[in-house]
Amino acid sequence: AVAAGRKLQQILKKAIEEGLVDKDASLSIRNGRQVIPIQATHKRRIEGIIHDESSTGRTAYIEPSEVVALNNEIRELEYAENREIVKILTVFTNEIRPYIDDLLQSYDFLGTIDFIRAKALFALSINAVQPVLSDEAGIKWQQAIHPLLFLHHKAENKEVVPLDIKLDNANRILIISGPNAGGKSVCLQTVGLLQYMLQCGLLVPMNENSKAGVFKDIFIDIGDEQSIENDLSTYSSHLLAMKYFLRYASSNTLILIDEFGSGTEPHIGGAIAEAILEGLNQKEVWGVITTHYSNLKHYASSAKGIINGAMLFDTDKIQPLYRLEIGKPGSSFAIDIARKIGLPEEILNTASKKAGENHINFDRHLREIIRDKRYWEIKRDKIRIAEKEFTGIVRQYTDELTNVQQLEKEILSQARKQAEELLNKANREIENTIRIIKESQADKEKTRAARSELEKLKLQITSAGYENNEKLASKIQKIRQQGKKLIKDFAFQGNETDAETNTKDFKTGELVRIAGQDTVGEVLDVHHDSCMIALGNMITTVKSDKLEKVIKPDTMGKVREPAYKSYASTVLERKMNFRPDIDLRGMRGEEALEKVSRLIDDAVVAGAKELKILHGKGNGILKQLIRDYLRTINIVKSFADEHVERGGAGITVVTLDY
Repeated sequence: AVAAGRKLQQILKKAIEEGLVDKDASLSIRNGRQVIPIQATHKRRIEGIIHDESSTGRTAYIEPSEVVALNNEIRELEYAENREIVKILTVFTNEIRPYIDDLLQSYDFLGTIDFIRAKALFALSINAVQPVLSDEAGIKWQQAIHPLLFLHHKAENKEVVPLDIKLDNANRILIISGPNAGGKSVCLQTVGLLQYMLQCGLLVPMNENSKAGVFKDIFIDIGDEQSIENDLSTYSSHLLAMKYFLRYASSNTLILIDEFGSGTEPHIGGAIAEAILEGLNQKEVWGVITTHYSNLKHYASSAKGIINGAMLFDTDKIQPLYRLEIGKPGSSFAIDIARKIGLPEEILNTASKKAGENHINFDRHLREIIRDKRYWEIKRDKIRIAEKEFTGIVRQYTDELTNVQQLEKEILSQARKQAEELLNKANREIENTIRIIKESQADKEKTRAARSELEKLKLQITSAGYENNEKLASKIQKIRQQGKKLIKDFAFQGNETDAETNTKDFKTGELVRIAGQDTVGEVLDVHHDSCMIALGNMITTVKSDKLEKVIKPDTMGKVREPAYKSYASTVLERKMNFRPDIDLRGMRGEEALEKVSRLIDDAVVAGAKELKILHGKGNGILKQLIRDYLRTINIVKSFADEHVERGGAGITVVTLDY
């Protein structure tokens, strides 16, 4: 073969030099033999066998006569090789023929092991587990992930938003609504794929505490099945699928329908979809359905066995969050998305009018619910974190207080021992003095000297006792301050203040406490023989003779600030800083509504009855948003435009009644 190839290369090179073959020509294979491509006009100039021609007839493939014998020899060797292979295989087959049954069994076993290994490797690649299985139908998944989406995002170092979904006997069918590209279809496909994988014996990517049931049938209507051959439109194909579902679905069937009712005129399409949904619900099927139709959302809110769900949407950034929330319908956010894309405002206003006020209000209310829900979720998380931190501080203070009490006991015990030692020493000295006086037989000089020594001892004992008392008081004071330091942001340091307990001339704003108690309050009002005080979040009236001042003016004549402001002082501050008017021009809708809500709260605290909200005229969007919100406030008696000379339609005057 090497010799034949070398010879052909020499012939090809010579043919190129003579112009018989193109310069870029190379050896080719025809009928298992190496040939030279040569122009048809020159094929007679090279002796050999023509094995083939090009489709145009311009090129002929010739096997030169010089290599025919070599190629024949190669072909003969190939035939001999094939005969030897057949011979070896025949002998080998005869050798293993007696073991054919064992080999077939091993073959099946090897296939099974290979299949199990493939499933295990795939499960490891998608972090799959086996959930808690049940023979009954039902879905209670936590942190479920679409496996293909996970692998795709993993390659791009992106995170997948997990899915939490629950279908039980009380709520068998979930109607998912929300914005386009918000993840509805992905949610639907995740349910279908994971359930099918599970029933095929594959592990699935979800939390191991998830519970999964088994369904007899899984009916799916996703995508477009229109057919020109069968004369089926998009809507007709959907109707055929619904006909099949209604006929064969049962209480052990899982149905998955994407964009339910779409493909035809919305009004009649929504009505037919609602009727089909009612029929499926009567059959007690299980399912997940995505839709944009409002009538299906309304039906799901009242029908037994059906529940609404929404794909969450960030109203500030106008972008989907890809998280499913079960229990309420979702808005399509069509107007918001169109506004973000950049459609002219007049087009959006015209579309809103054509859609109808009721529909726009319903969609807006859904958006407000979603916004308020996210706001309170964030608040709840912050409160949970704050409570956790406070619990830790309280625990730390409790431990520190225990240590302080133990240390105080040790100091008192040490002081008691020192006092006993001094007392014993004094008794010994007194006895010694008496003995000296008796032995000296009333010698005045010796008696005077003994009394002098006794006076020195008395002075020493008194000085030592005072010094020990001072040290003890200092140590206890430091210990208490160390304990109080940990909670200075959570309580008054009432025990450590410089109290004036004899002065009973109280004034508004002074800090006081009830005699015998540590809780500190603030004087709100002073009567003849009693005071109204605020203690934490409670306001009460107490007799003046039962109160004590806990903070006195310092040398500069200024009252020192407490550790934190009480509830009453906060109320007084809000009253003093309250203004009945507010400017909302240039603000976003959510920010403006938050300002209005805070203004009404401050007005109630300050006792104001009339407010003025400056929102400007513009296109009237902010004005309408604010007034829709005011209609939901019970204490709002009325609202109207300001007088034309004082701002007119650019200002809303609000009257409160409480």
